[in-house]
Amino acid sequence: MDHSPYTVNDVMTTTVVAVDPDAQFKEIVATMEKWKVSALPVLEGEGRVVGVVSEADLLTKGEPRDSDRGLIEKMRGLDDTAKAVAVSARDLMTTPAVTVRAGASLPQAASRMAYHQVKRLPVVDDDEILQGIVSRADLLKVYLRSGDAIAAEVRAEVVDRLFPVSRQDIQVDVNDGVVTVTGRVRDSELISVAIRLTHAIDGVVDVNCLLTGPSTGGAPAT
Repeated sequence: MDHSPYTVNDVMTTTVVAVDPDAQFKEIVATMEKWKVSALPVLEGEGRVVGVVSEADLLTKGEPRDSDRGLIEKMRGLDDTAKAVAVSARDLMTTPAVTVRAGASLPQAASRMAYHQVKRLPVVDDDEILQGIVSRADLLKVYLRSGDAIAAEVRAEVVDRLFPVSRQDIQVDVNDGVVTVTGRVRDSELISVAIRLTHAIDGVVDVNCLLTGPSTGGAPAT
């Protein structure tokens, strides 16, 4: 069995609510409220993503103007000040948009979200045309895989490949995403490799490796 790691394409939402650059403040707020989203891609032309307008962008509208701030702080706040008087998505949005490709791995997408401190990413093609959107919740969908599916993949991709001679003596159990591998193998040096490969399988929460080497005195690996 050959399984490719899950990508953004596998979990993203393809029906996306978006606005154009001329969308007005109240229209943006109403759209967010209607669709229960906290951010909207801003599209231009044939669907090219030119920015994202979020609740954080809109909330600058209610921030007080403090004339007593220091010069450096004022300079840093110029963007927020501009947004505070803006009325259209063109001026409210954050640009360039932080996006991701459909072929990106889920860890890559998660890392990008964390680095840029955003909750969702527009998914675009090479021309920056919108293909979908992926959220933090979408990235967690992989952990909904059934225990049977995970166990089958561990056996096919790890046990059968690393331990073709000993595989009949190895048991794989999965409970709430935690994989327990039990048995005796001929090459104990491959146990650490098996642990690493099992951790890398989509949906695995943790690995409890109880494999032992050929010696009867061998201790289980952890």
